[in-house]
Amino acid sequence: MAGILDLLNSDLGKTIVSGVSGSTGTDQDKTSSVLTMALPVLMKAMERNAATEQGAQGLMGALSNKHDGSILDNLGGLFSGGVDEDVKTDGDKILGHILGQKKQGVEQVIGQKAGLDAGSVANILKVAAPILMGILGKQAKQNNVSSQNDITGLLGGLLGGSSAQNEQSFLEKILDADGDGSVVDDVAGMLLGGSKKKGGVGGLLGGLFGK
Repeated sequence: MAGILDLLNSDLGKTIVSGVSGSTGTDQDKTSSVLTMALPVLMKAMERNAATEQGAQGLMGALSNKHDGSILDNLGGLFSGGVDEDVKTDGDKILGHILGQKKQGVEQVIGQKAGLDAGSVANILKVAAPILMGILGKQAKQNNVSSQNDITGLLGGLLGGSSAQNEQSFLEKILDADGDGSVVDDVAGMLLGGSKKKGGVGGLLGGLFGK
């Protein structure tokens, strides 16, 4: 199974990046940078949520009903003339559900690294979240996902299950960011420190998907 970052480098991924960039008025490279950091974090958070029976059932219910992958069938229509407010509202709800109280802290950390304010990151993620759910919904359908093990396996596969420990700890740390500044600074320092050795977040996260 291709990892989520492999998908970002595919034709579909390029369509998503350029569409999200255009609809939020954000530079395309910065949009790509935000999505490269954010998508694995969102998936790691979903994997955590799906570790409980209730969380797994809730996620599978959302994927089989509203987020079944049909959003991917007409991305051109989604992005032309600006993304519908309903989609953004849905995206905001998805982010709140996945990240809970950590939402602002995560947006802050990613913004610091991408050179954007947290509000711009939030706008990008609001548009990207329903598309990510659509990607998961499509994969879930193709793989006949029907149990907690199935859904955690699917998320683990897209994350690249055998990731190195420092990358896992990056994802864990960024999810534990609580917006009080201290954890955010630690994570930002860790990313900036790591950039010399591993090409920044791209390198750090790239390893998650065997790049």
